[in-house]
Amino acid sequence: MKKVSKVLICIFCVLFIAAIIYCVFKVIQLDKLSNMSSEEMLEVLTKENSNVKVSIGVLKDGKSSFRILGQNMKEEENVSYDYEIGSISKTFLALMMSEAISEGKINIEDNISKYLDLESDIYYPTIKRLLTHTSGYSSYYFDSQMIDNRLSGANDFYNISKSKMLDKVKSVYLKDKDYKFNYSNFGISVLGQVLEKVYNKDYTSLMSEYIKENLKLENTSVATCKGNLDSYWTWDKDDGYIPAGAIISNVYDMTKYVELYLNSDKRYVAKTYEPQSHIDASNFIYKKLGINMDEIGMTWIIDSKNDFVWHNGATGNFNSFVAFNRAKNIGVVVLVNTPPNEKIPSTVIGMRLMKELCE
Repeated sequence: MKKVSKVLICIFCVLFIAAIIYCVFKVIQLDKLSNMSSEEMLEVLTKENSNVKVSIGVLKDGKSSFRILGQNMKEEENVSYDYEIGSISKTFLALMMSEAISEGKINIEDNISKYLDLESDIYYPTIKRLLTHTSGYSSYYFDSQMIDNRLSGANDFYNISKSKMLDKVKSVYLKDKDYKFNYSNFGISVLGQVLEKVYNKDYTSLMSEYIKENLKLENTSVATCKGNLDSYWTWDKDDGYIPAGAIISNVYDMTKYVELYLNSDKRYVAKTYEPQSHIDASNFIYKKLGINMDEIGMTWIIDSKNDFVWHNGATGNFNSFVAFNRAKNIGVVVLVNTPPNEKIPSTVIGMRLMKELCE
């Protein structure tokens, strides 16, 4: 028994020391990263990567400029790539929701039971709490379909229907209060079902029409699962999680999208990025890199220290970032066809570029 105890103690000590070394290594890496320029970050991201395609859009002084980068910072001209924008899709839902609120179709303080087939005498989250990720819902809830998806290499959220999600809503007990900020793909997707009920149309068709007719974005689509790059997520039309992250776009459309927030005088647009809740949700890495999550609007994250409004997104093989500063009339779009954990994420590059442009 004594020998076993000594072995266990030795293993524990080795693991503890390894953890300390790993943490120190990470801190050193973060220190190095925090001192890099956006150009240096792009050099690291594209170095000796024959598949990488980075698209950057910049709005400044009323003008748009673009860069398309390939391996080793090679500039590409007259080309457009299609990226999954992941969770930036949530801001599209928020914009449609804000317009519906402005037209009196939805009340932001309403309980979702007013719009969905739920019991009216039980508390369910309000529209506002879902938009601000303060509803108490988890990011997602396990479904057996996720096992099949993982084994087949499919999108984790593929083939999880709206009816399954509504059943989960009915089974999750929450209190009538503002919960601590917890980023929820599930909660935003529930709002997609609210919009379906209000407009009497399935979400994919509804958002597709909104993008083309209201936003005038011709190269942006919902759950089409295809483009001119590789490894797009698969979606089925009835999938419940589509509102959380199924839009595909390019840098030209996304720059026009950010320009809308910089220049529009429509009140419902401005309401999406006005603070709704104080969240103080920056993790250690974000704080080390000067990326702040101080407040939240209608899905938009607000960095009040830098006066930036931003959102990022990630899928299995793409990661993306958009941000803007209305006071200085500056906006940034960074789209990358790599996973977010590969080298340097678009969020880090985009936030650094925003700071450089605002200095």
